[in-house]
Amino acid sequence: HYKRNVVLRVMRDEKFITKDMYSEARVIESENISKTSAKGTAPYFTEYIRRTMEKEDDRLGVNIYRDGLKIYTTLDTRLQTIAEKALMDAIKRNQEKLNQRLFNDQEEFSKLAYLSIFSEDTVKMMMQGDSTLYKDLRNKLLVQGAFVALDPETGAILAMIGGRPDYHDQYNRAVQAKRQPGSVFKPIVYTTAIDNGYPVSKQLLNQPLVLRVLNAAGEWEKWMPRNYDGTTSGLTTLREGIRKSINLVAVRVVKELVPAGEVRSMAKRMGITTDIRAVDAIALGTSEVYLIDVVNAYSAFANKGVLSQPFGITKVEDRYGNIIKEYEPIREEVLREESAYVMTSMLQTVMDAGTGGSARWRHNFYHPAGGKTGTTQNWTDAWFVGFSKQLAAGVWIGVDDPVVSLGASQDGSRAALPAWAKFMAGAHDTLRLKRQKFDRPDKVIDVGICAITKDLPTNLCEVETEIFIKDTEPTRICKVHRRN
Repeated sequence: HYKRNVVLRVMRDEKFITKDMYSEARVIESENISKTSAKGTAPYFTEYIRRTMEKEDDRLGVNIYRDGLKIYTTLDTRLQTIAEKALMDAIKRNQEKLNQRLFNDQEEFSKLAYLSIFSEDTVKMMMQGDSTLYKDLRNKLLVQGAFVALDPETGAILAMIGGRPDYHDQYNRAVQAKRQPGSVFKPIVYTTAIDNGYPVSKQLLNQPLVLRVLNAAGEWEKWMPRNYDGTTSGLTTLREGIRKSINLVAVRVVKELVPAGEVRSMAKRMGITTDIRAVDAIALGTSEVYLIDVVNAYSAFANKGVLSQPFGITKVEDRYGNIIKEYEPIREEVLREESAYVMTSMLQTVMDAGTGGSARWRHNFYHPAGGKTGTTQNWTDAWFVGFSKQLAAGVWIGVDDPVVSLGASQDGSRAALPAWAKFMAGAHDTLRLKRQKFDRPDKVIDVGICAITKDLPTNLCEVETEIFIKDTEPTRICKVHRRN
């Protein structure tokens, strides 16, 4: 197959055959390949279920390989199909960007592709999709992705992709890959502040500050975090801080409002199962997480502060149709309903007027929704996680080896958001879900405040309306705009 591809490509380049003839020959070949390697619907999810059942079989007194069991799952094949297409489109686009970057940087390309061993032309053709990339090169040269969609109310897994559909392997990146979340971790930081009684209008300085961080050698050193775009400004509200994903404001939340230990406890409470280090840099998402955990944590915002454990199996029957076990959602209230609503409102601002905005105008997704982009240092991980009232979903895109960057400015909104938005638009249409607003609790009230100082307005203030959990609204009267 590989040799035939090389010949076909040369024939096309030398104009012996047309592009159409080339494409046709390639398609015939790929059909033959897919016949021999069909892996069924949602292979990563199927394997996830198998592993879950392996843990369960002793408890249930069954043998999953011999007993002819029927296992009913939560997967919605319609949503799985939409997710696979959306993710693959994003992976292809990101692969093209990575190829372009590496082909223009001979030094990095030669190091990552082991060009002292492999032929440059061969590797380039493989990366462009003309044949399968050598196994040894996949973790450095293949753009990978993962996707999870949950029902926020129950925790049912509706779609799951653990890696590129065209390079199926045993490594499920949706549930096994620990990656730095970057800014998708910030909502947990802000939630901790909101749940501790700070209002969304609380202002912090968007100015540089120095942190002590542990380096790789285990020594403390000074570090000055920067904003993504390098800018700074004056006092900034929590709502504005998350809307623009301002690093310095997030860091000050931890330095001035809620210590790292509290943020860590909140992360644990909200279903983050990996170890989150209680250091000031926690604000910037430096501790690794699993995609499924982040999607699950966000689903608690959509579900009034109630967290449901993600699950994939609804029922197990024996070969005669007798029910051996039925699985019910396992729910726990992890946030006050008011805090969940206020955080949802902040994440709606991100979707409507912040870093998630292109989901609206570019991808025609107009359901009430909240979400957040995530980008790690050097663009090694791109994330988008978000939710409507009916669906929570998250996308991760990166290269398996975190040393390899997706490329400058391949951030969460460019690299990951399109897959999320396409999925959400398609999923809501397919399931015919109506646009549903999030339910506002009685204790969340509207208050008019001064647009500048965020205090109670005088008759000279420009007034804006903000939401507050009762008893956290401002009590001071604006001192900048004096009454006449």
